[in-house]
Amino acid sequence: MKVSDLIGSRKEVFSITEETSVHQAAQYLREKQVRAVGVVSAGGKLSGVISQSDVSDKVAAENKCPAWMKASDIMTRELVTVTQDRTLDECLRLMEHNSIYHLIVLDERQEFLGMLSISDILRVVASDEKARADLLEALIFPQR
Repeated sequence: MKVSDLIGSRKEVFSITEETSVHQAAQYLREKQVRAVGVVSAGGKLSGVISQSDVSDKVAAENKCPAWMKASDIMTRELVTVTQDRTLDECLRLMEHNSIYHLIVLDERQEFLGMLSISDILRVVASDEKARADLLEALIFPQR
């Protein structure tokens, strides 16, 4: 299975601007029920990512005021990206190697298409394992 199989049907790409306050970013994460969002520059290009852990580690743990800080102040700038043709196995290895839970998905023009999370991949793996278990059960205990 490839990245395109997972994100191809998504209708919305979650992002905020560099000028968005950290407080607004945290509210957006909660509202959209996601753990990370892309951060885009004034020109519309992806410039970083903000995750719940960025808010926790760089704002709350430091006792800083989220209303006074901008997304650009705390966003992660070193991005690990993939294209839609990468396999889920490759993505898992990238996540493990970089100790991250999200990958940025870009198209061939380097445009931001969204993010792939470890949860997305685990959902597929669990579904595959369930299908495999059901098949084995049917072979071992056939219906009479």
